[in-house]
Amino acid sequence: MGVFSKHHRFREAGEDANVYNVENYGTPVTSLFTTTKVFTLHHHIDITDAHENIVYQSRSKVISIHDKTDLFRVTGEPVAHIERKFFSLHERHFVTMADGLQFELSNEIWHLIKDITNIEGLGWQLRGNIAGLNFELLDTDGSIIAVIGQKMISIHDKYCIDIYKKEYEEIVVAILVALQHMMRDRAAAASGGSGGGSSSGG
Repeated sequence: MGVFSKHHRFREAGEDANVYNVENYGTPVTSLFTTTKVFTLHHHIDITDAHENIVYQSRSKVISIHDKTDLFRVTGEPVAHIERKFFSLHERHFVTMADGLQFELSNEIWHLIKDITNIEGLGWQLRGNIAGLNFELLDTDGSIIAVIGQKMISIHDKYCIDIYKKEYEEIVVAILVALQHMMRDRAAAASGGSGGGSSSGG
């Protein structure tokens, strides 16, 4: 269904790209898919390609106030380090790439329907439609970098991401991991979970 939906653009590996994405942005250069392992000692996300081969992995400590997460290539080389911090009504995720590039995702916690998350340090924006579980990542010129879709009902917290600028793939993956953590924090807060996702939510 997601392949043909304007409002919900998640798809599984092996399925065609969402028709709405193709009509608006063309065929993606590459697509990646994530699955979160929810019953492990460490919050663990596998990022796979269209053939379900693991390309990246992220690992977080289960109990961590700052939700410290490390992202690696499947071969073991570090890609990024991600940390969460709170400032008044803003939730921020700080990202440091392995090459030293630093940026942060800044968002007001209470905007739960239609979001624009500024990616400070890059000048990018992540425009979200949480009701439809879709997100578009745009560069400084407003050109599409990637489109993210989340599966509506899944105990494994699944996402797909269509990437249109291959040169930014690892930055996009780091942003995707930070977004997943942000979404889990919000889900925990909405359900009245204590800690706002500071345990398995991070």
